[in-house]
Amino acid sequence: MSEEKNSYKQIFKATSIFGGVQVFNILIAIVRSKFVAILLGPTGMGIVGILMSNTAFITSLTSFGLSTSAVKNIAAAHSSGDDEKLGKVVATFQKLVWATGLLGFVVTLILAPWLSKLAFGNSNYTIAFMLISVTLFFGQLSAGQTVILRGMRKIQYMAKSSMFGALIGLFTSIPLYYFFGEKGIVPAIIITSITALLLTWYFSNKIHIPKYKPDKELILTEGKEMLKMGFLISLSGLVSTGTTFLERIFINNYGSVGDVGLYVAGFSLIGTYVGMVFTAMSTDYYPRLVAVANDNDKCAKEVNQQAEIALLILAPILVFFLIFVKWAIVLLYSHEFVLVTSMVQWAALGIFFKAASWAMSIIFLAKSESKAYFWNEVTANIYLLVLNITGYYFWGLTGLGVSFLVAYFLYFAQVFLSVNRLYSFKFSKAFIKIFLIQFTLAILCFIIVNQLSGIITYLIGSIIIAISVILSWREMNKRIHLNATLKNLYLKRVKKL
Repeated sequence: MSEEKNSYKQIFKATSIFGGVQVFNILIAIVRSKFVAILLGPTGMGIVGILMSNTAFITSLTSFGLSTSAVKNIAAAHSSGDDEKLGKVVATFQKLVWATGLLGFVVTLILAPWLSKLAFGNSNYTIAFMLISVTLFFGQLSAGQTVILRGMRKIQYMAKSSMFGALIGLFTSIPLYYFFGEKGIVPAIIITSITALLLTWYFSNKIHIPKYKPDKELILTEGKEMLKMGFLISLSGLVSTGTTFLERIFINNYGSVGDVGLYVAGFSLIGTYVGMVFTAMSTDYYPRLVAVANDNDKCAKEVNQQAEIALLILAPILVFFLIFVKWAIVLLYSHEFVLVTSMVQWAALGIFFKAASWAMSIIFLAKSESKAYFWNEVTANIYLLVLNITGYYFWGLTGLGVSFLVAYFLYFAQVFLSVNRLYSFKFSKAFIKIFLIQFTLAILCFIIVNQLSGIITYLIGSIIIAISVILSWREMNKRIHLNATLKNLYLKRVKKL
């Protein structure tokens, strides 16, 4: 029992360290989003979304999934305690990162005219694509340094890098949008990528890693596994970003660039606040799961613990969104963006299934089952694309929220059936209990906000939010003695004063 509580504490500690920084990043994002919404409007946000989805597509094509696959190799080498092995793995990985970064830069530069015509229907954005091609190189190098930090579980360094990057990005991008409007979009993207690279490089250089100059033979032997697994991860990422790209092109052609901006803003809203939990947890979760990947029982235990903590943190946030999302949209963006209210509410319900699916899907990567991971993601993206196009065609922006919920319910069922068949995975009774109770509360909030109006909506909704928070707190306290931990922290601070 003590070992189990320590495991929960480790999960919560890693989440709170990186999660605290994510909260800071969210505050920065609130300010940035407000300025962007006012200065650029839905059309400007649509342009940003299309440019970023295009470069993300090329990145998936040329990065070979190294930012995910290499974490396993570096984590394994680090945990072995063999400095020479670690030096060889890191040196090999860095060579591959430079090569793939240059490849992404060259491909984007060459395809710039074609990308402009495909994305916007004209060649007006050719120069923009040529300029931001350099961000693929910087981005891959930055991702490479982050992989080293993540593989060696240097969570505090990752947190500081992320925090400073968000702060610098705010103070550089907002003036550009203010003085140059839409013309400031490309410079802002470039400066942000340079900042991220410098910060990750600085913090990764603080780690002592034995220097090793890899030859061709070492690159082939050490890099083979990274590239083999990374290639299929890259393909699945390519399918995912390709799906996003096609969705935005469809919305732009069938609707407008403004609708693309609303779509991006809506999912960025819920993605930013909910995504902080996934980001914070994945930092430590993947390397930890790698360590027990060969034992199905231990693996299932880790997944269940991670899924439980994820839901306990996420549920109150999602319930809050369901009730107050309209006010959040007006506060964070402007009245122009209230059209996405219904879309975000439907998507909030889908996050419950995404949380559970996310915890399970990492099993494939931890066990180096890259083919299973690939086909799992490809299948999901196919029906996600079909559902999103169908949803938008018939019901507009609201349809995109409905399709998100349906897609992640199907994805949840698909991943569970796969890991159950391959690794005999089952959800614990504790997780099922938490899921059913919190999802029921979310459903009640969804019904209330859509059937009632006025102050009564917020009064009843606030009561349900309070119930969700209390239930999450009680369950968290059972696992990590949260009350006692906070009391001890308070007493230590009082003594210092």
